[in-house]
Amino acid sequence: MFELLVTMVERLGILVMIAFVLTRFPFFRDMIYREELNRKQQVLAIVFFGFFGIIGTYSGLTLSTNSLQFNRWISELNSDEAIANSRVIGVVLGGLLGGYRVGIGAGLIAGLHRFTLGGFTAISCGLATILTGILAGFFHKKDKHVKLKSSFLLGALAESVQMLVILLISQPFERAWDLVEIIGLPMIIANGIGCALFLLIIKSVINEEEKAGALQAQKTLRIADKTLAFLRNGLNTESAKVVCHILHNEMNTSAVTMTNSVEILAHVGQGHDHHLPHQAIQTNIIQDVIKKGEIITSRRSTLCDTEGCPLDAVVIAPLKQRRETIGTLQFFFRSEKEITPVIMELISGLSLLLSNQLEIAEADKSYQLAKEAEIKALQAQISPHFLFNSLNTILSLIRINPAKARELLVSLSHFLRQNLSITTQNMTTLEQELRHVKAYLAIEEARFINKLKVIYEVEEDALLQQIPPLTLQPIVENAIKHGIKDKVSNCVVKITILKLQESAYVKIEDNGVGMSTERAGQISKAPIASESGNGLALYNVNRRLTMVFGEEAALNVKSEINIGTEISLSIPCLEAG
Repeated sequence: MFELLVTMVERLGILVMIAFVLTRFPFFRDMIYREELNRKQQVLAIVFFGFFGIIGTYSGLTLSTNSLQFNRWISELNSDEAIANSRVIGVVLGGLLGGYRVGIGAGLIAGLHRFTLGGFTAISCGLATILTGILAGFFHKKDKHVKLKSSFLLGALAESVQMLVILLISQPFERAWDLVEIIGLPMIIANGIGCALFLLIIKSVINEEEKAGALQAQKTLRIADKTLAFLRNGLNTESAKVVCHILHNEMNTSAVTMTNSVEILAHVGQGHDHHLPHQAIQTNIIQDVIKKGEIITSRRSTLCDTEGCPLDAVVIAPLKQRRETIGTLQFFFRSEKEITPVIMELISGLSLLLSNQLEIAEADKSYQLAKEAEIKALQAQISPHFLFNSLNTILSLIRINPAKARELLVSLSHFLRQNLSITTQNMTTLEQELRHVKAYLAIEEARFINKLKVIYEVEEDALLQQIPPLTLQPIVENAIKHGIKDKVSNCVVKITILKLQESAYVKIEDNGVGMSTERAGQISKAPIASESGNGLALYNVNRRLTMVFGEEAALNVKSEINIGTEISLSIPCLEAG
């Protein structure tokens, strides 16, 4: 009995080899990790596990129940012979991994084959194999991985069922009893071990491959994280040098080179004494990569004719932008043996990754240009609506108060000059903005004689804060135009500018007609048409602030009807240098 157990365990080596081969097939991996197979995958699984069951039969030993002698290899069975085999392993695993259809299908194939071999247990063993498929399918669980313990117990249980069927069906009973007594326990133990060992090898191989893939993915993500900040500046000598250093250290290469379409941008590693930046690309192989946009492997001799150059094998990958190759990445290795399929896959991924980063850098640059253009457009929309009224006021003062008229002309000149200069300025200071507002208010105070009072509460330390041009004036104009214009007297506008710890705080208040809370919440978020305007002023100011500083710099509008309106903003510290 012990000799039989040892022999059967030895024969499991054949099944181990098959298990390793099966890990190469995608459908088999799907059975390990997917909940359900499609019809084509089920058919493949049935054929494979049925064939595996047949191999388990042929790898067994024949036993003559008359002489009680074993024959190590199966040829033909006589009427008194039976087989000590590992047939149930394929059927059990087929049912456990693929479900009852795969289990029954594999059981039918292996069982019918066993029936054709003959022997006095042909019917009982064939039937038991089919029952094994049904039993294994019953224990299949869609949402759970198969455990080694479960496969061992089910393999042992399936073999126990086979021994029971042999006792129930095979005749004469005495011969069946002698057979089970000899082969029963060794087959139960061996097939339980076989099922567990088969599953262990499959999971180990797949887990190791997945672990290797996870490590490569981790390395790729780490490289992406390190290179992103530099490639945001585009493909140039500085960014290329840093990226080459990162790739050289992460991938343990002999050297790394990065080029654009015409010259070397950077080279890090061996051969740095003669692979110099700004050298023109002279080899045809690099030109082929740029032209075809495909990865190429080559010997060093095709890239460098310098005597004594230590570089050997190289992988050249394209760098693309908008589907056009704009440069190359060259990874040098000590020998071609180091260029494994895993390395090729990693380089292919890095080529795509760095190309995408260059695409993002280009898109970011385009976005910045578009944002600047939009800011210019928004600034240009803010025009001096009060120009006509201002000129009328000045004309009326020329005869009765020439000095005042001259003063207003200076204020108007300063105001218009500031408006014209905004198309060439991205940022200004609060000091310049306040000067612009004072010029505007000087004209308005002249228009509303004895009606408008302006209060300033300004901390000098805050005036160096940078801010988009024409931020304060539209808010002040809005206060006068919509807030206090209908008031007969006692019109007050208060401007507060304070320096806080990490920001500059600006608040503009009026005691005008005010507005509803609902309207106050909407007025800076979208253009709101009214009888006296198109609602663009505050909306444009808010857009420019949030585009430059983010949402934390958005306008905060508070208002009560017949009480007044308060508009405030907080700008992160960014002083003019």
